Amino acid sequence: MPTMSRRLPTALLLCALHAIAWSATPPPPAPALPAAAVASTPSAPQRPRIGLVLSGGGARGISHVGVLKVLEEKHIPIDVIAGTSMGAIVGGLYATGMKADQIEEAFKKINWTSLFSTRVGREELSQRRKEQDFELSTALELGWRDGEFRAPQGAVSSRGLDALLRRYTLPAQDISDFNRLPIPFRAVATDMETGQPVILAQGDLATALRSSMSVPGVFPATEVNGRILGDGGLVDNVPVDVARAMGADIVIVVNIGTPLAGRETLNSAIGLTAQMINILTEQNVRRSLDSLGPRDILIQPELGTLTSGDFDKVAQLVDIGEAGAQARADRLAALSTSNTQYADWQLATQAHNLPPTQLHFVAFSGTTATNPSRLQPQLESKAGDAFDPAKAERDARYLAASGDYVQADYRLVQDSRGDGLLFTLEDKPWGPTYLNAGLDLSTDFSGNSAFNVKLALNRHWLTPSGTEWRAAAQIGEVPRLYTELYHPLNWNIGLSDDWFVSGWTDGERRKLSVFNSNGGDKVGELRRSQLRIGLDLGQPWGHLGEVRIGPVYEATSSDPLLASSTDALASTQETWQEMGLRGRIVVDQLDYANFPQRGYRFETDALVGTRHERGDSNDLAWVESQVTGAASWGRQTVTLHGEVKAANTASASTVGRYSLGGFQQLSGYQPGQVSGNALVFGRLNWYMRLAETPVFARGFFVGTSVEAGNAWLNYRDIRLTGLRYGGSVFLGADTGLGPMYLGLTWAPRGEAGLALVIGRP
Repeated sequence: MPTMSRRLPTALLLCALHAIAWSATPPPPAPALPAAAVASTPSAPQRPRIGLVLSGGGARGISHVGVLKVLEEKHIPIDVIAGTSMGAIVGGLYATGMKADQIEEAFKKINWTSLFSTRVGREELSQRRKEQDFELSTALELGWRDGEFRAPQGAVSSRGLDALLRRYTLPAQDISDFNRLPIPFRAVATDMETGQPVILAQGDLATALRSSMSVPGVFPATEVNGRILGDGGLVDNVPVDVARAMGADIVIVVNIGTPLAGRETLNSAIGLTAQMINILTEQNVRRSLDSLGPRDILIQPELGTLTSGDFDKVAQLVDIGEAGAQARADRLAALSTSNTQYADWQLATQAHNLPPTQLHFVAFSGTTATNPSRLQPQLESKAGDAFDPAKAERDARYLAASGDYVQADYRLVQDSRGDGLLFTLEDKPWGPTYLNAGLDLSTDFSGNSAFNVKLALNRHWLTPSGTEWRAAAQIGEVPRLYTELYHPLNWNIGLSDDWFVSGWTDGERRKLSVFNSNGGDKVGELRRSQLRIGLDLGQPWGHLGEVRIGPVYEATSSDPLLASSTDALASTQETWQEMGLRGRIVVDQLDYANFPQRGYRFETDALVGTRHERGDSNDLAWVESQVTGAASWGRQTVTLHGEVKAANTASASTVGRYSLGGFQQLSGYQPGQVSGNALVFGRLNWYMRLAETPVFARGFFVGTSVEAGNAWLNYRDIRLTGLRYGGSVFLGADTGLGPMYLGLTWAPRGEAGLALVIGRP
């Protein structure tokens, strides 16, 4: 039986990829199919016209590929194909001329979890979006539009699926009449306004395949010729009638629907919902199967407990499909043709290659809230170049990574200028004002705890040039307000033609513990308030990173809250101001902000200026650098993180500029227990992915950390021989609220304990 962590996404994918129904009322009878829906390709008179019918069923539909392999092995030519949902995808690819082994290899190469992920691949994000991803996850994104809050249309993103279908249907890019495909083809969808079946016989093939498995609320619905289309399984999960209307004399039907579950699964809302879906689906499936005649062949692979979400079991599913077809070998043998006949059929149905195409223009359509022409200089596809599908796909991902579109697709088109590349962009219905929320919680269950609620508002496209406003608030133990106005300049200088200027303000107040020596006992507490104002001139380096430079002003005050009678420093009030010129370089190639599996991130901040304190002015300089690298093999990952920070700040301050302590920041020590004006820290992490889901949590992990570091009042006192050590063992999850950890901590010179953390350690 599937685990709870898999049932939820599986239930969602059942809705999207399996044939479903939303009410117990049987759908109305299908209307007579128009003449245009009937295939016209003639068949050899000496044999019957064979139709292939492939049903929906999510990942279970991968077994269709195994059936195709047997049909090829037995030299059975297919004259027409009708499919629904996943059956439409497999059937549509076969109709373009792809062979069964090619489809199988393509499916094996797909990372199905990322395919349905709601998150854009982090490597595709601009550095601005990557920095926001570090702060708050976009998994729980809401929008404000037309005076109301709006939520995303689907729980599972179709972005990866759209790109996949576009890639594999490129050979049929110039075919709009599905009768002209190597094998005539139909996909079945549902008109979500009328509840009537829609037989897709022409248009864009990739869009037709997506429409056939498009369920509003899970996948975003598609709009084709003014109709809102949903999953065809709602009304015709096994489209035998469609194949007959295409002229099939005999139909080979592959039904891979999910059987009804047992009583033991009906003790939860998820189990009951899945059972309801299966019951309602069987109503239209049964009507189709009852229409089969004595010459028709029904294949029902024995899929057992495999679910609609088992996309990671491609090889097993294909094998089961083969076994199911071989079980009907006696019936299939009657449809076999001679080697010569089959070779002729193969020649007639082979995929044709898209001829080389020179692009005369690159254009955009569909968006009303954005100005994609501003992003055009960053695209790899250029007018005057030959069309390159790989470049077009990367460009579509780049546009999607802007965070403004629910869909970013591409097509080759023609107009008076000649051949061109058209990017179709669909604005997020809940944008361009976005809201994100998260939590920041930490406790060692010994009195040291903090809880903060994080909120962020992002307003995109304030101007046609792409001006953005971002505001963030933190409520709780550490109140914080942040705001930034970001404006692209479009300067064509250096490595980028997308320079920017950014004005920002950041204010926070936090409570700090005071210890009687570096790593000693707690002697007091103080409240430190900081206000920073900056103006940056910056240059993005594509997906690689960015550089910034600009003036910064900072005002700080510290007020005692609690102090022992023996410690004068803990009762000292302090105020100072700092100003100077700050530079920042960041290179970020991590695949995930939390629990990365590959890549690296490097950042360095430095400032040269002055510090004003108690009427005195002193030269100020500081530099802060950190680097993170990640590498994986299988489900296991090792990360290495290092930090070096140093400032020439006067050593008489109550609490140093930098501190260590807390979970994975020198585990076994209290937060801030080790502090100074210079710091060296390193951490080695190992973790293993236990499970991953495409919806609410990216994955669940178990791991351990080994940490070493220390802080000194003066950077001249740095000694690697004086390092302190700590470590942890933890369970973790990367969720829409941020990373979560439950761990055991220990330090030779600290103490053992238990830690619960939500947010970045």
